Amino acid sequence: MFDFLIDGFGVALTPLNLGLALLGALLGTLFGALPGIGPINGIAILMPLAYTLGLPAESSLILLAAVYTGAEYGGRMSSILLNVPGDAGAVMTTLDGYPLAQKGLAGPALGLSAVSSFIGATIAIIGLTLFAPLLANVAVMFGPAEFFALMIFAFSSMSVMMGKDPIKTAIGAVLGVLIGTVGIDSGSGVLRYTLGMPELYDGIDFVVMIIGLFAISEILLMLENSHSTDNDGELPPLGRVFVSLKEVLACKGAIIRSGLIGFIIGVLPGTGASVAGAVSYTTEKRLSDKDNTFGTGDMRGLAAPESANNAAAVGSFVPMLTLGIPGSGTTAVLLGALMLYNITPGPMMFTERPEVAGGLIASLYIGNIVLLMLNLPLAGVFARVLTIPRWVLVPAIAILAFVGVYQLHSDLFAIYLMLVIGVFGYLLRKLGFSLAPVILGYVLGGLMEQNLRRALSISGGDVGILWQSGISLGLWVAAVLLLVLPWLIPKLLAARKLSAG
Repeated sequence: MFDFLIDGFGVALTPLNLGLALLGALLGTLFGALPGIGPINGIAILMPLAYTLGLPAESSLILLAAVYTGAEYGGRMSSILLNVPGDAGAVMTTLDGYPLAQKGLAGPALGLSAVSSFIGATIAIIGLTLFAPLLANVAVMFGPAEFFALMIFAFSSMSVMMGKDPIKTAIGAVLGVLIGTVGIDSGSGVLRYTLGMPELYDGIDFVVMIIGLFAISEILLMLENSHSTDNDGELPPLGRVFVSLKEVLACKGAIIRSGLIGFIIGVLPGTGASVAGAVSYTTEKRLSDKDNTFGTGDMRGLAAPESANNAAAVGSFVPMLTLGIPGSGTTAVLLGALMLYNITPGPMMFTERPEVAGGLIASLYIGNIVLLMLNLPLAGVFARVLTIPRWVLVPAIAILAFVGVYQLHSDLFAIYLMLVIGVFGYLLRKLGFSLAPVILGYVLGGLMEQNLRRALSISGGDVGILWQSGISLGLWVAAVLLLVLPWLIPKLLAARKLSAG
């Protein structure tokens, strides 16, 4: 059953891949530490470079996965030291992390968050090892109709669980679907939204899309805030960085519970680390906060979201590797990396490309240990990254973005298109939209259309095939419950309270 993991360690322990895991962990921690950069921007910038350097698929994936998990570690630094989340997954970390820093406990807070991240990620990696092959065996039974129902379920969970505003999340997903339809319709040959430009006949390239949407829009935001002093403030003194065993043991329940919650939420398509952090924090507050100390610098309030967001990051690999659908915005970008190598993620990946699936999972074990070893003694060094001025960051990101796109396409139109998409992403962010639903809609929309066409082709146009099997029917019911229950349950509770009163 675990032959793929043994083969995977054989791949991950080669000198090249060990070096890439270390490099990815280091870069990921730096990307995560810089407010606004985060894992998606980091992976979007490095992905075309890894491809054009000629790295094998498994090596590229090991590098990018290490960036992803490293960014989840690094995101805590600006949250704790500056009260500015490094990425969406670290938002809840600010609630107790920053008050701890104000109490002179910045060092122990960074140490505890590193240990919590390590334990949460370890729980999720073990879950990934155990459940991914089992889910892959179930996924073999999926046909086009079941995959179409799964996409509906993914869109439902995304609109309900991602972000504070479900309407904006849904609009973002629809925009992503519309962008994904640009180009020649493969079924009928009809041109869709090409504006008469032959360069758009093949659709909008994935790399151009993600670099424009994330990296260019981030550059524009940095330029807009170039006179802000948020990043130029003095860092609080760190003091001791190593957290005591007593402090860790006091948080053990919060860490383990949140790790399990984070893994389960991460497995759900379209959710991600930010949802896991919020759910774990509110759950822990309800269970443990007897003295109402959460939000004032409680170690458990810091440990819970840190354990959960790292567990969710790893958990989001489960649907990507087994079903071929992204569990989060970042894994949507990783999915694009596999497509660059003409690898189709899905249930057959464990048997047809075990070196990629096994190598990735084995590298997560190694990368997690590397990250703990880097983050405990070097927390003070990484913290200095927060003082890098924007006049250094902006040109560096811009050069990497332009070089990455031009190396892949050797075409100025791709550069212009990237800039247009960047301005579009900037406007969306200014209007309060999250970009993760847009990229998920772009990826999931194409897959949904393909599977709908195949299913209707098999049935001769009979739409009944979409809910004929038990699997697809169950997914349809789950999707409807996800949409209805959050609206229905508060009304039922209010009615019950009214009748009791």
